[in-house]
Amino acid sequence: MTQGDPLWEVFVRPRRGLSHGHVGSLHAPDAQMALRNARDLYTRREEGVSIWVIPAESITASSPDEKDAFFDPAGDKIYRHPTFYEMPQGAEHI
Repeated sequence: MTQGDPLWEVFVRPRRGLSHGHVGSLHAPDAQMALRNARDLYTRREEGVSIWVIPAESITASSPDEKDAFFDPAGDKIYRHPTFYEMPQGAEHI
């Protein structure tokens, strides 16, 4: 394993959790080695039940610098807010 190896992002699902959480990154030549290294590095105390490794180059993310422009379009769609609708009579669990 060298710094020239691809970067992998590691997600672990804990025993008591329902979803995977990002725990860190590592370099490995392939997915199988990344998975084994992630197990050894991030679950030493048997705190996980599932591990995902994802090539960092495959992740597409929004930029924190553009958060206002990226998320603002949802603000003018009032029909997405629960206050836009009236509850019908007799509907208790919607």
